[in-house]
Amino acid sequence: MMGLPNETLAAIFDELPPSSLAVAACASIRFNAVAERILYSSIYIHDLLSEGSPLPLKTLRWCDAMRQRAHLFESAKKLHIRWQADSSAPPPSPQYLFTAGEQLADVLRFLTPLESLDLFLGPANLVPGLHPHYPTMQVQMHAVERVICGCQFAHLRSCTLGAESLKGVQPYTGVLVAFLASHPTLRHLRLSDLHPRLHTALEALPTTALPHLSSFRGSADAAAALLPGRPVQYLSLVGQDSDVNRENLPRMTCATVPLRYLDLSAMSVRPMLLRNVSTYLPTVESLRVKLALRHTLHYSFSGIRILAGLSSVLNAFSQLSLLDLSPTGIDGVGRADSLEELGLCMEWHRACPTLRRVIFPSQTEWVLDLSNNIWTHIQ
Repeated sequence: MMGLPNETLAAIFDELPPSSLAVAACASIRFNAVAERILYSSIYIHDLLSEGSPLPLKTLRWCDAMRQRAHLFESAKKLHIRWQADSSAPPPSPQYLFTAGEQLADVLRFLTPLESLDLFLGPANLVPGLHPHYPTMQVQMHAVERVICGCQFAHLRSCTLGAESLKGVQPYTGVLVAFLASHPTLRHLRLSDLHPRLHTALEALPTTALPHLSSFRGSADAAAALLPGRPVQYLSLVGQDSDVNRENLPRMTCATVPLRYLDLSAMSVRPMLLRNVSTYLPTVESLRVKLALRHTLHYSFSGIRILAGLSSVLNAFSQLSLLDLSPTGIDGVGRADSLEELGLCMEWHRACPTLRRVIFPSQTEWVLDLSNNIWTHIQ
């Protein structure tokens, strides 16, 4: 292999798992140079934080490694960093996370070729942004904004930003708006924060920003602020089903293309929400949902037959082809046999003739064979 050109060697190394790449990097100086470019092109870091271990050590080690390898800045493609507080231990002190965020920001601004960025800074925003050199000075900026401020990624297509949020913590500001507005290449955006003022910041986004955005995951209010005027076809909502209401649902219909895929698996959905969704978003083709079966759909049914109450809701969807109920807990409906599931598929298809695939809480998938109009299950 030593006689192979670097391009061929890179193509071979690109198929290896990180553990094998790390071994190959120790074989020779040339192998090290090729392997490092691949290893550092996609970074996935998860730091668990507590009072006894307050620093995101993996993140800081990566920052140090990148500062020592400035030639690898141009190889960066994916960066996924998640800080998570240890729920069984006291939270870390604020000054540690502020300083760690500064170090992360110092490296991030040099990774201009990034195509995918995922930052979840855990408890970093639950404490005031105190400047490490001036402890009495508060920095009025969300923890994520302190990291992304001034960054510019010419090829960024996917972006996930967030931190733990509680009432009264620092909301997003114009820094987030400026960041999003300066990245017209973005196609996929996730904002995991449930801060009630997030949508206020997003409403300041220029109407010409994010012209190619095709998917969004976030709160209902954030979606209502972001979707109008943008070609979003994939929507995933987080929070409580009561957050999705007749005030924000109409605004979600104002995208420049019909919404085709709706994911409600991050919340427990009651029948009333499904009825509202079918009223305002009847063009949905794929619906993924976690049903709140404690709020029974039909009191006369028990077990899997409780799902029969969905027929009246599905009737309003004019283009629905996939109904995915796999996020629904099986404890809520009990285990079903194939005849019960088949009966539901046939009943739902009568209510919604466009339905072609159904995935039940049991994870069993049923598909309609159009040649003979018979439902068959896939193991």
